Amino acid sequence: MAKQHPGPHAQAPAEHKGARWWRVMCLTGLDYFSTLGYQPGIAALAAGLLSPVATIVLVIVTLFGALPVYRRVAKESPHGEGSIAMLERLLSFWQGKLFVLALLGFAATDFMITITLSAADATAHLVENPHLSSALSGKQVLITLILVALLGAVFLKGFGEAIGLAVALVGIYLALNVVVVVNGLWHVFQAPQLVTDWSDALTAEHGNVFAMIAVALVVFPKLALGLSGFETGVAVMPHIEGDPDDTEAKPTGRIRGARKLLTTSALIMSGFLITTSFITTLLIPKEAFQPGGEANGRALAYLAHENLGNTFGSIYDVSTIAILWFAGASAMAGMLNLLPRYLPRYGMAPHWARAVRPMVIVLTLIAFLVTWIFDASVDAQGGAYATGVLVLISSAAIAVTIAARKARQRNWTIAFAVISAVFLYTTAINIAERPDGVKIGACFIAGIILVSLLSRLKRAFELRVTDIDFDEAAERFIRDYRNRPIRLIANEPSGRDLAEYQAKKRQIRADNDIPAEDDLVFVEVTVRDPSEFEAALTVRGEVLHDRYRVLSLESSSVPNALAALLLSVRDRTGQQPHIYFEWTEGNPFAQFLRFFLFGQGEVAPVTREVLREAEPDRSRRPRVHVG
Repeated sequence: MAKQHPGPHAQAPAEHKGARWWRVMCLTGLDYFSTLGYQPGIAALAAGLLSPVATIVLVIVTLFGALPVYRRVAKESPHGEGSIAMLERLLSFWQGKLFVLALLGFAATDFMITITLSAADATAHLVENPHLSSALSGKQVLITLILVALLGAVFLKGFGEAIGLAVALVGIYLALNVVVVVNGLWHVFQAPQLVTDWSDALTAEHGNVFAMIAVALVVFPKLALGLSGFETGVAVMPHIEGDPDDTEAKPTGRIRGARKLLTTSALIMSGFLITTSFITTLLIPKEAFQPGGEANGRALAYLAHENLGNTFGSIYDVSTIAILWFAGASAMAGMLNLLPRYLPRYGMAPHWARAVRPMVIVLTLIAFLVTWIFDASVDAQGGAYATGVLVLISSAAIAVTIAARKARQRNWTIAFAVISAVFLYTTAINIAERPDGVKIGACFIAGIILVSLLSRLKRAFELRVTDIDFDEAAERFIRDYRNRPIRLIANEPSGRDLAEYQAKKRQIRADNDIPAEDDLVFVEVTVRDPSEFEAALTVRGEVLHDRYRVLSLESSSVPNALAALLLSVRDRTGQQPHIYFEWTEGNPFAQFLRFFLFGQGEVAPVTREVLREAEPDRSRRPRVHVG
């Protein structure tokens, strides 16, 4: 196979060895486990005495809904693209690209708000500490910006440092939570009347078990933040160490590690969610959960101070602040894996978008902007966070439903369809109650689409061909011109009958005054999917009607394919190739739009422009003639 003029992304990135699955789990668990800092308080505010029951509903949905969905996603998309890649395969052309960009907008909403909301929540814990409140009051935005900047600095230092720090933070935080939970359960055991009083109050308020379950189902969407972390767990799959015999086509070890990651983190979190909602509901007065109350947004920290003393409570506060700050690391890792897999491939990001450090700087600056716009408010960002999480989980559930149906797995298809319905219901309820989440997500989508289209417009005249492969007949045609210049006729194929080629050849000779003895070769490009930006090019040679030699190509863009072919022919033969066009009738601006959207339009000047950008030396540039 001959490879000529590789495109801007032809080289594969350096191989990443990866880390053990439990270490990567700590990175994704920063987002997931850190929700313990505020989830019990959210559940208490949303469900009151029913908080443990509503939390059990959340755990059931987690273990029997989100977990099997994402275990299937890990199998179907093991390179970190997640459910977005699964849905991308269902749609082609521009509608598929725009659909993916919309999902990327919600993913960006989820991941970016994870960074800013977690940093803002860490700031809130810091500012609300009794020893620091007077000194730090009114400085929430500044402190949040500093925390975001420190997060970006960790990723600029290197990904290995991020994982190492994540393991330490998660290990300490979970250990401290075990102490708080065990101590809380001991207090409940020591005072059994607490359970009796709670049970009596619950029965008096809701009547019977069926009414309790019904109310729990209604308030469940408000607890949806407890589902965060699954999309990130799949997005960072490439960082999981696989088996020695893993291949890119079949990374069995990586898939197994990802499934262990997802299952283990879901089981750990489910245990903590149930126990923490139980002890906080029984041990903390109702009024303490209200805005301004001592347990508002920090229920477990309240118990740590109340039951274990201020020394342990302060240690717990520091651990909570640290993990909330670094929770954005899992989101940062997810975006660093997800965005470069799509936008550069679509031509909708600059060349440097595949490089880690420039992307970290850009994402950090966006986090600064989001923090400033929302004034570092946790409540203001909560709706957008929940919306991003639920939209991605719903899309994942739909994707695995379709995958199961294509695999003719009837039982799994039914099960995933039911799960999809649950998540779609949850998403709809969340949007109805907090429409600001959709508005913020729409801003991210609009921003991604606008920047993507501008980037693609700027890069429209790139060569956009990663490799060129000539079949045997095409190779033979090219070899015939090692000692004389090759003259190509650009032909838009129609019926491909004898009359078409006779007329075209006669016209080109007349328009350009080409002598009859000069040999001419036709070149034809068929556009399959104009929304694709770059791809390998295969050149096929054939002889039509026993007299006309034709080079046939398939590409997403006619001018870019022709330019790549001309440069390759020049390098193979050492001769300066010539190509001949007709002028296209029509408005020049309309023709440019045809090129930008559909890969065709006014081919001659665009081919010349692509050649000009690809070959600065005018003396070595293939010749373009228009008659």
